[in-house]
Amino acid sequence: MSDDSIRKIIHIDMDAFYASVEQRDFPEYRGKPLVVGGSPEGRGVVAAASYEVRKFGVHSAMPAAQAIRLCPHAVFVKPRFEVYRKISSQIRDIFSEYTDLVEPLSLDEAYLDVTENHIGLPSATLIAQKIRKRIKKETGLTASAGVGHNKFLAKIASDLEKPDGLAVILPGEAEDFLADLKIGAFHGVGAATKSKMHSLGIYTGEDLKEWSEIDLIEKFGKVGRHYYRIVRGIDLREVKPHRIRKSIGKERTFSEDIDDLNWIHNFLTELAGKVAKNMQDKQAAGKTVTLKVRYADFETVTRSTSFNHYIHRSDDIARTAIQLLEETETGNRRVRLLGITLSNLNLSEKGHYKQLEIPFES
Repeated sequence: MSDDSIRKIIHIDMDAFYASVEQRDFPEYRGKPLVVGGSPEGRGVVAAASYEVRKFGVHSAMPAAQAIRLCPHAVFVKPRFEVYRKISSQIRDIFSEYTDLVEPLSLDEAYLDVTENHIGLPSATLIAQKIRKRIKKETGLTASAGVGHNKFLAKIASDLEKPDGLAVILPGEAEDFLADLKIGAFHGVGAATKSKMHSLGIYTGEDLKEWSEIDLIEKFGKVGRHYYRIVRGIDLREVKPHRIRKSIGKERTFSEDIDDLNWIHNFLTELAGKVAKNMQDKQAAGKTVTLKVRYADFETVTRSTSFNHYIHRSDDIARTAIQLLEETETGNRRVRLLGITLSNLNLSEKGHYKQLEIPFES
């Protein structure tokens, strides 16, 4: 790869974003183990955890009841999403001063392609430094940044010096760096995949690199091809400013675990109606229905089926979700969450919904 063809990608990740905003706005929370999320007395979930509470093993997506057991003196506050969205918009305005190629991943992180940029600076590292200083000055919050020649490496780098840090993985150093990296630190390798890789003797990038592409596909399916490439520092994904919406769905966590199948069937019918209303509002339809079930012990399973035609009607969605429910252990195991998602949407290449030939119901 010649220097001229090497891209310059930055991944910006705000540090404990929601919690940091609360500590900025309310001095009494500073230095305290702060959890932003639902009540630990109910069935709330941790939306964000300050660095003070992370020392106790608390992390986002953890049940709030578990968080309070790990850190009994943690302070719990409810999220203020309107405030977070406003700050996120402010940060994206900063990004846009440096490049038009900004791909937001969530309110608190984004990829930036600065190969060509508005200030004519050839160094992505210097641009990342400037952006972090601007964010700190204008919002009072810290951001960590990673720089690499592709999205995967930039994402990995942004975790290396958290919080309030900057790390760079140079093209010539990428493969050696990845060879030494523990497999659990590879972005996209979750707990289940990590466990499976360990069972196969894959503990580091060096171990993963010994596997052929064919063998990885045999063991992990299509994603095996992705593992084969990333351990060699290969990621051809572009930074896409306008991300196409891939799905529309609804889910709900119950206040009590449920095992009444009749109740669950009625609930899925109601939930399907809400998904259908969303589809109608957006003049959209989809070909794939996915049912999400989270059991009382937090094990989560999904079941999907696809049609060769688009659907959007609530009765079609409900009927399909209830059929998929039969492929789960619902009824024999208590359920704490149910969700329905419609994907494989009728999108144009520009991300707009195509007009359906069959009109929506009034």
